[in-house]
Amino acid sequence: MKKVLSNYKLTIFLLLSILIGGIAGVVFGPKTAVVKPFGDLFLNLLFMIIVPLVFFSIASSLANMGGMKRLGKIMAGIFTVFFITAVISAILGFIGISIVDPLKNTDISAIKSIMTESAIDPEAEEVTFLGQLVQAFTVPDFQMLFSKNNMLQLIVFSILFGLATAMSGEKGKPIANLLSSGSAVMMKIVGFVMYYAPIGLGCYFATIIGELGPQILGGYARVFVLYLVLTLIYFFGFFTLYAFAAGGKDGVRVFWKNAITPSVSAIATCSSAACIPINLAAVRKMGVPQDIAETMIPLGANTHKDGSVLGGVFKIVFLFSLFGKDMSSMTSILTILSVSFLVGAVMGAIPGGGMIGEMLILSVFGFPPEVLPIIAVISTIIDAPATLLNSAGNTVSAMMVSRIVEGKNWLKESLLAKQA
Repeated sequence: MKKVLSNYKLTIFLLLSILIGGIAGVVFGPKTAVVKPFGDLFLNLLFMIIVPLVFFSIASSLANMGGMKRLGKIMAGIFTVFFITAVISAILGFIGISIVDPLKNTDISAIKSIMTESAIDPEAEEVTFLGQLVQAFTVPDFQMLFSKNNMLQLIVFSILFGLATAMSGEKGKPIANLLSSGSAVMMKIVGFVMYYAPIGLGCYFATIIGELGPQILGGYARVFVLYLVLTLIYFFGFFTLYAFAAGGKDGVRVFWKNAITPSVSAIATCSSAACIPINLAAVRKMGVPQDIAETMIPLGANTHKDGSVLGGVFKIVFLFSLFGKDMSSMTSILTILSVSFLVGAVMGAIPGGGMIGEMLILSVFGFPPEVLPIIAVISTIIDAPATLLNSAGNTVSAMMVSRIVEGKNWLKESLLAKQA
């Protein structure tokens, strides 16, 4: 319960710091630059821990995998559901934010005066698509993995290292234990840094508003309102469709009968992890088999985050608009959707995953690291509705996985078994 409350309080403190910072930026304008060092300190602390955090977190989670019943079939069903729902949420987000430009009628010329590092290497445009993929996922020298600018490459190495450790059996256990210890230590360090987050983020946001002007606040407001609208559409519309696909009319009835508690808990706690026990109880009432429930819900809390995918699209398009970068080509659209999928599906498995997902966005698209707080604000203001889609979405996903694994009559058989 203490962890749930701390997550909730942290979100409140961050929102208050953003509000105070925004007001200060509007009132004092460029004079808010005096507090910029406090914001820079927060950024430097994040940049300092990002590389070991990613490595230990990902490698540890894979190195310590355990066995699961009916592993192959269940995992195939889980992957299918995760992929389809994430793609749908990404497309919905892209359509929505393409219709409603968050920075429409906003003067963004000031961005050039404070973001001195170019976001785009002009020579990179000449690289072929396959060449871009190679550069995006690999580096020519191991030491380059220690740069915060090569996050996706570091993630690929961490996945390979974790899988190799798990597949080494007994010989790999000492390494697996070391990775677990390293992950625990890094989580503690993240906790220390987050104590300072409200001050650091508030100061940096005040500086951004003071230098870019209060017009950007309208962009954040439009992002928040649009996200709420799409959340309602996805929650009531698509969740109902998913429940129908899983069990027909009975599936819709059973889902909504048991969905209220997980939904309220997600909004109240802003933590998918904290909702795991509640979601487990809910999906069992929905008739999901125990082995599917106990595999799907914990795994989904870490890797299946439709709300984060939706938010990833918003963050990328927000930066594209801010920097005046073209996103009309099919390659740009596919890249935006793909990176958003990674931000939600892969980054969710990492403690501090939102921060790392944002660094991934900056790394892949070449935006300067200094703009991290700009999209970190988006993460904070959409936290509650995003957690709703992330966490409550796992319950209806568990129903769809049951449909794949158990067959089309799984729900009727479950309901009959309860009545017997």
